Amino acid sequence: MPNLILITGGAGFIGQRLARSLLKQGCSVRLLDNFSPQIHSTEALPVDLDGHVNLIKADVRDRDTMRRALTGVDTVVHLAAETGTGQSMYEIDRYFSVNVQGTATMLDLLHNEDCAKSIRSVVVASSRAVYGEGAYLCDTDGMVFPDQRGRTLMSQGQFEPLCPVCGSAVKLLPTPESAPFRPMSMYGLTKQVQEQAVLLFAQTRGINGFGLRYQNVYGPGQSLKNPYTGILAVFSNLARQNQPIEIYEDGLESRDFVYIDDVVEATVRSINYPGQFVGALNVGSGEAVSVMTVAQEIKAFFNSESVIGVTGAFRMGDIRHNIADVTQIEQVLGFVPKMPFTQGLANFLGWAAEQAPEDKAAYLRSVNELAARGLMGSAAAT
Repeated sequence: MPNLILITGGAGFIGQRLARSLLKQGCSVRLLDNFSPQIHSTEALPVDLDGHVNLIKADVRDRDTMRRALTGVDTVVHLAAETGTGQSMYEIDRYFSVNVQGTATMLDLLHNEDCAKSIRSVVVASSRAVYGEGAYLCDTDGMVFPDQRGRTLMSQGQFEPLCPVCGSAVKLLPTPESAPFRPMSMYGLTKQVQEQAVLLFAQTRGINGFGLRYQNVYGPGQSLKNPYTGILAVFSNLARQNQPIEIYEDGLESRDFVYIDDVVEATVRSINYPGQFVGALNVGSGEAVSVMTVAQEIKAFFNSESVIGVTGAFRMGDIRHNIADVTQIEQVLGFVPKMPFTQGLANFLGWAAEQAPEDKAAYLRSVNELAARGLMGSAAAT
């Protein structure tokens, strides 16, 4: 068991839950976080963490502070990152600066200075975004990995990916870790670089390196104010205020939603892994849920008067579907996701009901920013 663990981005959704789990195991935990206003509504830790962890308020790009944060650490869990897929398509410099340069600064210190001589493992939060559309089955060409969907076809209401070889219709498959890198957003590209830099460092250094490709993480405690964190937060805010819920494309697009407790368990298993491993692992539920299903479940939970509308609008850089192949993480870590989506969603919504609803202005502003930069399109409503 590691003695001192540094969690970058440790005051965030995943970081706090991970810290609690590690403290229960008797680990010493250090958190580094800049408390970005886009994500955090306060610069204070919850009372159950305050005083029980060593908190450093700083940016991952601050070399001197990172040196101090890494001192004496034997395991790093690198969660710090900018996370908005759509936002990354126009705030390109910021995403590369935080995600890529921040990771480079950390690895440079680990490799060239004496601040962390005892480092034995680095775990990085990668993303399913590195795959782009991921894996599909073509009746003619077998497993294929479709190109980014084009504006012309989506404007005609043709949202499903096509075979990149023959142009035929394809069926969704679970995406394995062996799938090629095909990121379709700047966010996805920065996560690819983050992951590969950490794994290359670990391989060169002869230590453990885990690139955990988190799918769509959700659960109690996630930010309800950040319009870039995902549809569960956005839809729950709208439903509680009886506001219209507008769904992009045709509502049949789907995601692999993985519950926070499962994500924490997979991450802890990586930290405590007794063997030698350098590589990437999918962390998901292995189940695809449509956006329409999500909207309907949320509306029903709150007995909301919200009208669910399918707009035909789309965002460039969005994927159509995703479902993770979770075979390899079971083989390596013995991890099997436990939380079914229906129960996990109920847990999240029960918690959300106790929080003050957020004004939809931030969400509308995020949509308007995309539209102003030519990253939105629209097909006829279905």
